[in-house]
Amino acid sequence: MSDQDDILSDAEREALAAVTAPRAAPQKVLIVDDNQAARDALASYLKAKHIKCVTAENAEQALACLKGEQSIGLLITDLRMEPFDGLELIRQIRESDKAALPIIIVSGDADVADAIAAMHLSVVDFLLKPIDLDKLMALVRRELGIV
Repeated sequence: MSDQDDILSDAEREALAAVTAPRAAPQKVLIVDDNQAARDALASYLKAKHIKCVTAENAEQALACLKGEQSIGLLITDLRMEPFDGLELIRQIRESDKAALPIIIVSGDADVADAIAAMHLSVVDFLLKPIDLDKLMALVRRELGIV
């Protein structure tokens, strides 16, 4: 079919797409940290930047949240938590139906072995605390597709 045979113009196609395309639900960030002050501070910061957040205080809560909340588009997790740590949380996510979920690790207590293990689990980045908020926001915006 040649361009002359098109039934709709480009402008008509764009108008039709705007009317018929379902709007994607805003994606949320799931913040996992057993330190309530750190978790709340990060959530407050992201919310002030118009990023929707949900929080979990440990890996078990995070997994439950991922099962029940379909709009999570990014996970930010601490590394050192109980009853199991951030690396084990990521391993379980990578073996689930959420395997492609982008994940950022934040940690105040990490070593090179932790960073290497994280990279083998295909995390987006590994940030040390105190977090560089500008770098974090750039990562969050990129992973959520926010311009």
